[in-house]
Amino acid sequence: MTVSPAAAESLQTLIVGLALAGLLASAFELFTDRKASFRLLEAGGVSALAAVPMLAFTAPFIILRNTLRGRRLEHRPIPFVMIATMVACGWSLLSGRVAVDLAALVVGG
Repeated sequence: MTVSPAAAESLQTLIVGLALAGLLASAFELFTDRKASFRLLEAGGVSALAAVPMLAFTAPFIILRNTLRGRRLEHRPIPFVMIATMVACGWSLLSGRVAVDLAALVVGG
């Protein structure tokens, strides 16, 4: 079995996106003593505007965390968990692609 270079690059991008999401969400919790959440947008004004870039990259982690918690506590159906996981992985692919491209731009490669 061989893996095409495109598939390997997509897997790398997915992993980078998920790792970056977890890292940023954990750093946010460390520095603010609050969990990263989409509720940050409810504050309005400059605070909500400043939260948008952070939420754009932490969204896959937040979606997966909330989905697993909902499955465990609220017994949400498996198809819901599968769809939410696919959404989080798609979002992770996008944010991982941005992160990899920015890293390549900074390094110059």
